[in-house]
Amino acid sequence: MAVAVPAAIIVLVIVAGLVTTGTGSRSAGPPAAEVPPVAATPTPEQLRQVSRSTGIPRRALTAYVAAAQTVERDDATCRIAWNTLAGIGSSESSHGAFGGARLDAEGVARPLIIGVPLDGSGGNRAIRDTDGGRLDGDTRWDRAVGPMQFIPTTWSTWGADGDGDGRVDPHDIDDAALAAARYLCRAGTDLSSSAGWSRAVLTYNNSGEYARKVARTATEYAEAT
Repeated sequence: MAVAVPAAIIVLVIVAGLVTTGTGSRSAGPPAAEVPPVAATPTPEQLRQVSRSTGIPRRALTAYVAAAQTVERDDATCRIAWNTLAGIGSSESSHGAFGGARLDAEGVARPLIIGVPLDGSGGNRAIRDTDGGRLDGDTRWDRAVGPMQFIPTTWSTWGADGDGDGRVDPHDIDDAALAAARYLCRAGTDLSSSAGWSRAVLTYNNSGEYARKVARTATEYAEAT
């Protein structure tokens, strides 16, 4: 069984080799949102407390923190914070809880979170199936999948093994969070700047409203810690 995500949940599509969204047009002018404050990185002992204060499920919080730490080790110039990943995870799937789904002990959303067919309706681009339905169960159209809502083609480029289990699975919050972090860093370069942060989030989802929502949520998480 899979949870179908409505068109209101933004999905990722490929345009000219980059990941962008199929809704809205490219924003122009100043950054869409101020960069949120960087939340303190919780220690393993603090995860439960931070989960309670922010309302982020502990399993998802663990994935966001681990992804940010991994990217920090790999590319210290990116300066991505876990609360930015959490802001995106909240907007995309309520941290893997969309439609009554829940993250299991392995970090996989159950039932699986599957987006609507990208058939050109509802303001989305039409994207014919690229993976034989392997990730999204649809052999006609691609669909966004998992807690961070990747489409199969995007995942084939950015997929990551965030938990070291030897698998690269977009339905696994550990893998999806690390993939999202790496993508954001590639798009924004330095997420400690307002311009870099906004560029990264707008590339993930090309909507000023979306960027502002992520910024508000990430700020709330920082203030709660």
